Amino acid sequence: MKIKWFGHSAFLITANDGTGIITDPYKSGSFSGALGYKPIQDSADIVTISHEHDDHNYAIQIGGKPQVVRNIKTQTIKNIKIEGISTCHDASRGRERGLNTVYVMTVDGLRLCHLGDIGHIPNAEEIKQLGQIDILFIPVGGVFTIDAKAATKIVETLKPKLVMPMHFKTPVLGFPIAPVDDFLQGKTIVKRLELSEVEIDQSTLPKQTEIWVLKYSE
Repeated sequence: MKIKWFGHSAFLITANDGTGIITDPYKSGSFSGALGYKPIQDSADIVTISHEHDDHNYAIQIGGKPQVVRNIKTQTIKNIKIEGISTCHDASRGRERGLNTVYVMTVDGLRLCHLGDIGHIPNAEEIKQLGQIDILFIPVGGVFTIDAKAATKIVETLKPKLVMPMHFKTPVLGFPIAPVDDFLQGKTIVKRLELSEVEIDQSTLPKQTEIWVLKYSE
């Protein structure tokens, strides 16, 4: 499969058969211009929305007439199994920012988990629902989501083979959140890639946890 990072929490995951999934598409220029990532111009077959905020739910811009997933049921769309798991956008069980849906997707035999804007460390039942994860997309910037410390604990618990940080401060994002460096501190196997898109499959999946930091699409 191919994985492309547009910026923030938005990725394009393209399966070997060409099926495209876009996660949490943002509205470029939203929040009075604070969200400075360029508009997403790619098409997709599936769009997943973790919660209804402008930096995560702008499915209307995505071409290809995708099927938009906004629920927690388990379903299969174009051979992609998608499991939605209800979590919270904060550490107060949703009282501050509401709910957040985590999506686990089976693509080309690998289990991918996009944590959306999760604001807490998953409990034992939620960890059980997540199961074994191969590729983890995890927010690390704090303030509106889990911070670097909580993200580290989740990675240590889930033990994914590949971690892709998201939702952190970049030069084009005006949100008051931390850069990815806070999360990377003390980590052993880190690859800072000067690429916005990579290819990965079962044969090239790391044998132990690696962190790959992609460059947002320009």
